[in-house]
This record gives sequence, C-alpha cells and structure tokens, in this order.
Amino acid sequence: MTHRRCLEVFSTVAFTVILVGSATGRDDGRYAGSPLKPWFDTLKSGKGLCCSFADGFAVADPDWESKDGHYRVRLDGEWIVVPEDAVITEPNRAGRTMVWPIKNSLGTTIRCFMPGSMS
Repeated sequence: MTHRRCLEVFSTVAFTVILVGSATGRDDGRYAGSPLKPWFDTLKSGKGLCCSFADGFAVADPDWESKDGHYRVRLDGEWIVVPEDAVITEPNRAGRTMVWPIKNSLGTTIRCFMPGSMS
C-alpha cells in the first residue's frame, strides 16, 4: 500500500471520526527528512497501517506498562488496555514507546502500539 493510499485511508477514518466526535491528525511534513520515515510509513498492527510517525506519538515510561499479560497506556490521565491486535510485533527501530490513538465521542481506542524498552 502506498503512502498516498495510507493518507487516503487516514483521511477517510478521520472524516468518519469527525462525524461522531472530534479527531486530530497531523501530517505537516516535519518528519519528511527523517531516515526512519519510510519505516514508520509501513508500520502496521493487526488493525492495519499506522500511517506515519506524525499520526502517533512517543509515550514516556511511566505512562505505559505490561499488566496481567496485556499492555496498558495512560492517555489524558486514563489507563487504556491495548488490544492484542493493536500491538506492532516487529522490532522497534525508534527505541521509544509509541502509540497511535483514535479518539471519538465514545472514548479512546488504540490503533497501534509499539512497546519500547522500559528503563
């Protein structure tokens, strides 16, 4: 799937989310020169492509954990269980924990989650 197609899919999802609540997405080109950008653009979980680094963000170690065999991430002060199919299973080349949340009127779900190394 091309990056253009990924952006089209993201645009469709974002438009749908906007219809039922608020959503934010950003693809302002700030990471265009990053050597990891092509890798981020192809990252996917069982839920599909995560789209790009700009759609996700790094999570500090105190804001994620593994509990009872599942990952959890703290977003906006709330702990959210990461669905198994949202976990990215390939090695983390960025090193930092990353999350791609989807927020709507029903709450927050996790599209992709990439664990880092807890230090």
